[in-house]
Amino acid sequence: MKRSGLIAAAAATLIVFGLHQDVGAAPPASTSANTAETYKQLNLFGDVLEIVRNGYADEVKDDQLVEGAINGMLTALDPHSNYLNSKNFNDMKVQTRGEFGGLGIEVSMENGLVKVVSPIDDTPAAHAGLKPGDLITHLDGNAVQGLTLPEAVEKMRGPVNSDINLTIRREGQEPFDVKLTRAIIKIQSVRSHLEGNNIGYIRVTSFNEQTDVGLNNAMKNLKQQANNKLIGVILDLRNNPGGLLDQAVAVSDAFLEKGEIVSTRGKRAEEAQRYNARPGDIASGLPVAVLINGGSASASEIVAGALQDHHRAVLIGTKSFGKGSVQTIIPLAGHGAMRLTTARYYTPSGRSIQARGIDPDIVVEAAKIAKDEKAADKTGDKTAKAGDKKDDKSAKNDDKKDDKKDEKKDDSAADQGAVD
Repeated sequence: MKRSGLIAAAAATLIVFGLHQDVGAAPPASTSANTAETYKQLNLFGDVLEIVRNGYADEVKDDQLVEGAINGMLTALDPHSNYLNSKNFNDMKVQTRGEFGGLGIEVSMENGLVKVVSPIDDTPAAHAGLKPGDLITHLDGNAVQGLTLPEAVEKMRGPVNSDINLTIRREGQEPFDVKLTRAIIKIQSVRSHLEGNNIGYIRVTSFNEQTDVGLNNAMKNLKQQANNKLIGVILDLRNNPGGLLDQAVAVSDAFLEKGEIVSTRGKRAEEAQRYNARPGDIASGLPVAVLINGGSASASEIVAGALQDHHRAVLIGTKSFGKGSVQTIIPLAGHGAMRLTTARYYTPSGRSIQARGIDPDIVVEAAKIAKDEKAADKTGDKTAKAGDKKDDKSAKNDDKKDDKKDEKKDDSAADQGAVD
């Protein structure tokens, strides 16, 4: 297998260093909610609602107005908080289970445009060459400005094998159009292969319900392929936009024997949470190199930050995305759910991830990464079959969840926004 770019650099680093060496609850109501000023504002809302109902040029349904008002309230807070109607809420739950329809692109909102956080491996978006940081300005010729993020994502979805044209604005280039064909997106969140004969390469594309088991299966397979003679592990988190907090904690824990992994801190000190590692290291102390770039966000940054702070891994690549806020998914009985920013992430050393990102220990610019790394990634040992079996394990939890327990801390970068 041909080595290239960053993977080769990581392998060399491992040799040198190696030989010498959930479910969040809705926050309590504010005590200010009962003030007279708040009631005045609510009365104002009622007055505006009545004026719109009676005076708007077209017929409009009350639920449409209320839904728009709720979403406006949430999106006014930050780019990551928003309202999910029943359909969007169900779509989101499908996404975290690892299979859904669309283009295979993780997106957020920036200045009214849809921003590409990361294309997902082996999807229409990845095959079309979309890159982190691309801005989508038009969908089939229609401007995205004025749309909410869920509305834009909904327009990008459609029947399998149907086409859509995206107008892309990329830094340093004139706007251009890209034609993509929609497909069923199956996220194989973990892939692996051997680099040479004794360095394990593990690619984690997202943190969904399949990731933890997929990682363990990949590590087991790599040890067998190397006849238990591995000398190091490369963990590739490039263009991984994030996902579920519990999976980020589990992946970090897999390489740590002890210590804090991440903490979340919100408005109230008593609500701070700390997640700690338990004994056991699936790599048995072998040197680890973690690859990151500007498309590595949220859950990826939790893992990278934890392993870096504990000096468990060498980080190689470029600065990560910098998405370090916690979104809690709060179901609204019979009315979808709301995604609300409730806290910030902090690494074990107390570093805030939000808007700062994680700096690598060794900087390797993206321009130096050879194009054939994608091909090398695809030739890896397909561990997903074993990982898929873990769906049975994950599904049992879903079956037991009521609306209250269905609240999850979802930190994927688009919660940032959404996945299409």
